[in-house]
Amino acid sequence: MDGADQFEKHVTHFYDFIGDKLIIGKFCAIAKGVEFVMNGANHRMDCATTYPFYIMGGDWGSAIAPVKDELPLKGDTVIGNDVWIGQNVTVMPGIHIGDGAIIGTNSVVAKDIPPYSIAVGNPCRVVRKRFDDELIELLLKLRWWDKSIEEIESLMPILSCGDLEKVKAVLKARL
Repeated sequence: MDGADQFEKHVTHFYDFIGDKLIIGKFCAIAKGVEFVMNGANHRMDCATTYPFYIMGGDWGSAIAPVKDELPLKGDTVIGNDVWIGQNVTVMPGIHIGDGAIIGTNSVVAKDIPPYSIAVGNPCRVVRKRFDDELIELLLKLRWWDKSIEEIESLMPILSCGDLEKVKAVLKARL
């Protein structure tokens, strides 16, 4: 990302009265140009107009403001731990991206992405799993991102190992 002071510029349509949250896990790599679109971008489609008069304030907003239950809210946007989001990705409201997922450059994420999946495109779709089910289960059970700094340092050789059978063996012994 462009730096902590610039991050909020990449979270669009966030309005306090809606109450949604953007939750980002630990050890995520978020490239330049990533946009998180929050629930305030959703417009009602069950009315004669989709125009959101109620967020304009003043006389217009107060006279016809819908109750929160009438708004098309999709919930919190949750980015798991150890997620890599490529450059210029747009994450739509209420999306959940699982731990260890990779989102390819220029993707538009409009559906949830499972843990340890690689997803690309517009609309973003899963193209494959990063690992087999056994290794994914071991990594999700390990939850290395919740360990102490010392434990993470001790795990670095196995977390950075390309021999996935060796990784499985070490994780099985450790868990």
